Amino acid sequence: MKTEMRTASKFLGIGTIALLGLTACGGADDEAPETDQDAMTEEDMAQDDAMDDDAEDMDESDDMDEDMDEDSDEDMDPAANLVGAACEDYAEQVPEGDGSVDGMAQDPVATAASNNPMLTTLTSAVSGELNPDVDLVDTLNSDEFTVLAPTDDAFGEVPEEDLNALAEDADALADVLTYHVIPGQLSPDEIEGEHETVNGATVTITGEGEDLMFDEAGLVCGGVQTDNAVVYMIDGVLMPAAAEE
Repeated sequence: MKTEMRTASKFLGIGTIALLGLTACGGADDEAPETDQDAMTEEDMAQDDAMDDDAEDMDESDDMDEDMDEDSDEDMDPAANLVGAACEDYAEQVPEGDGSVDGMAQDPVATAASNNPMLTTLTSAVSGELNPDVDLVDTLNSDEFTVLAPTDDAFGEVPEEDLNALAEDADALADVLTYHVIPGQLSPDEIEGEHETVNGATVTITGEGEDLMFDEAGLVCGGVQTDNAVVYMIDGVLMPAAAEE
């Protein structure tokens, strides 16, 4: 009887140990998913933070794009830098079309001037119509310039015999025309001072705003933008010193 009890106790002990072992294993297995879940939660939080940062960066980028678009719109407005008491008259005379402020902004300067009904004599002079040996169209359209453009009224103030003599002398005509061209684009707030012209001589520009003077010529309307130049329509034909002699 005692032997049977000892045998039963032995089996009971073995069973108890096995049960404890299974319980221990089960506990380890139960803890593993919690660790994985914790890791996944941290990873998800990191991804959420990254997505939030990306969203903030995109919002900032959108704000910058809007600011750039506003600046670009201002820069692209061809009337933004107009200066001169007669600009309103010009706008009324040429309210739309290729010769208007908006229209001239679309073309290189010689082409733009040819579309402006206030600059027909100048256009004839630079395109070879007055003298076939003087054709500056390709030159004017191929680089950046500031062009001082005498209006038809300005050419009308030149005695006819002087204008005819100038038209017959190709060198003199080229000298006069290139004296009206300054390399580079100068806005109204940059143009005051002495500037070397394509002619090689220096033109003196004084004053500011609608009181700008170009040697002895006054401003009609300036700051007119073309595709490659800034145009200042003036009320006189400028003569370099060599031409005056």
